[in-house]
Amino acid sequence: MRVIIAALACVLLQTVAAQRTPTISYISQEQIKDIGETVELHCSVQYAQEYPVLWIKVNKESVHEQVALSTGTALIIRDSRFALRYDTASTTYILQIKDIQETDAGFYQCRIQISVNNLISAEVELQVRRPPIISDNSTQSLVISEGQHVQLECYANGFPPPRISWRRENNAILPTGGSIYRGNMLKISSIRKDDRGTYYCIAENGVGRGARRNINVEVEFSPVITAPRPRLGQALQYDMDLECHVEAYPPPAILWLKDDIQLSNNQHYKISQFATADEYTDTTLRVITIEKRQYGEYVCRAANKLGTAETKVELFETIIPVCPPACGQAHYGTGVVPISSGPLVVLIVLISMAMRNFYAKY
Repeated sequence: MRVIIAALACVLLQTVAAQRTPTISYISQEQIKDIGETVELHCSVQYAQEYPVLWIKVNKESVHEQVALSTGTALIIRDSRFALRYDTASTTYILQIKDIQETDAGFYQCRIQISVNNLISAEVELQVRRPPIISDNSTQSLVISEGQHVQLECYANGFPPPRISWRRENNAILPTGGSIYRGNMLKISSIRKDDRGTYYCIAENGVGRGARRNINVEVEFSPVITAPRPRLGQALQYDMDLECHVEAYPPPAILWLKDDIQLSNNQHYKISQFATADEYTDTTLRVITIEKRQYGEYVCRAANKLGTAETKVELFETIIPVCPPACGQAHYGTGVVPISSGPLVVLIVLISMAMRNFYAKY
């Protein structure tokens, strides 16, 4: 009788076990790893001896993009970085991924397939730390007119999510104040010409050295003109350089005028221009072998699409030649006498005047 009772109990237990629903008793928590590391994903099941247990990589954005990695204790995917172990004591399926790559990030599903339309599943997310990469939808270099509103934008991908900060070249003060600004958008309500230059968008998340994009901001503004020496003196028959410094963008057209007449290169004048940068131009008017009629007021004028500006330079007569540019030569009639220095120029002029006074007396 005891044997019969034991046999019936065993059959009953097997029947009850067979009727129990398979379950997933444990799944690993979210995993965060660096590229090149190793991760192990654990999935413990109960009452699933008669059903296939699978590891599947799923795409949350597309249910059709699923990759089966293993079934039961067999690995399906042919990749030496993947391995599968089964612990019989805890009925745990352990999926191992070595030398983790950025593409390994995603959701891994442990699934018990009960029937075609019936399954039990649990998921674990694998996050892979990635250095920041600044997105293409961030602001590139731009050109803006003075006084307009400007919004510089910077976005970056990576994990953990990168932090964005802004700086200017040489740590110059930002239009928002201070040398650093944090946030995806740097807003300038009314940009000034002094705000032009290179801005740095910096993305950091503690992985790698971070990322940086240089954004060149050009500000269009009307010309600003200054004359380093607004009054210049020179003796007759000597050369003299009149100088004018122009700041403008876009680069302006520059003119020299005297008595409202535009000057050009000829035997009396030589005009030269030298651009030191996109916004800066130095222009020089050389008055050659000065005559009486060339003394007076000269106008340096610059114009671009945003406006016009001008400044005046006065050239007046002196008895003693001014060096430079009179250091190189002095003119007497048709002859040219080499002069090596300013004091020699003064000496020759004084000797010449003394000789004239001497011959006038005798």
